[in-house]
Amino acid sequence: MARRPVVPRLEFEAAAIYEYPEHLRPSLEALPSLPGVYIFHGESESLPLYIGKSVNLRSRVLSHLRTPDEASMLRQSRRISWIRTAGEVGALLLEARLIKEQQPLFNKRLRRNRQLCSLLLTHVQPQVVYAKEIDFSHQHGLYGLFANRRAALQALTSIADEHQLCYGLLGLETLSRGRGCFRSALRRCAGACCGKESLEAHQQRLLDALEEMQLVCWPWKGAVALKETCGEMTDYHIIRNWLWLGSVSSLEQATALSTLSAAFDQDGYKILYKPLLDTRAEIIDLSADS
Repeated sequence: MARRPVVPRLEFEAAAIYEYPEHLRPSLEALPSLPGVYIFHGESESLPLYIGKSVNLRSRVLSHLRTPDEASMLRQSRRISWIRTAGEVGALLLEARLIKEQQPLFNKRLRRNRQLCSLLLTHVQPQVVYAKEIDFSHQHGLYGLFANRRAALQALTSIADEHQLCYGLLGLETLSRGRGCFRSALRRCAGACCGKESLEAHQQRLLDALEEMQLVCWPWKGAVALKETCGEMTDYHIIRNWLWLGSVSSLEQATALSTLSAAFDQDGYKILYKPLLDTRAEIIDLSADS
């Protein structure tokens, strides 16, 4: 009996039926080749589909329209709006805030992390501490930002494995009095737990391993304004304790923002750490005369 021919099963994906979104062409006409934030809107006015940023709005939005992998989002889009900023820093800050506030369908969800923690090193053994209990913007000796305690301990374990540090001295396991840890017998620990190396040497290797992860305390007494300019547009980003309080077009408008309460902000720290510590940046200390 003759076998029936096997017909290959077709996998249908959004990209396979991609068509250029001609209906979005009117939204492109006014897009500038300048920094800012752009928003893809669907049927709902209150729930955007996607929020992004770029130093060149027109070029970045056009790249979306040419991407078959984004066919599903493009078919649901009805228009594109944009907000211009004076530079990349302003665009990053505004993008992060809008995504948190509006929770677009196709963006990664950003929410305030109530379990945000870090490793506090004051003695030999690091401690996991939480931003809700300690002011991360002023606490010295903090290393790394982690979503939860488990992530912090996993990072510490990886560091111990890479640098032959002792799990027991790091608080990752319990040591028996007078005996080295199990890993020291396997030569995975350099032996600070059993006298093969000094506690001082162990501590220094731990500090060296953690150095790149060290958090920088807020360097100013109060709020500062970070000036950013693009052509005729200037923004003063008002920041305190690594939290972006908002942006204004002149320093005369900064006072109201600079007095707002400001707790440590993880996204703000990641975005602002390098720009604020860049010696070329123009920073105005708003607390200098207070």
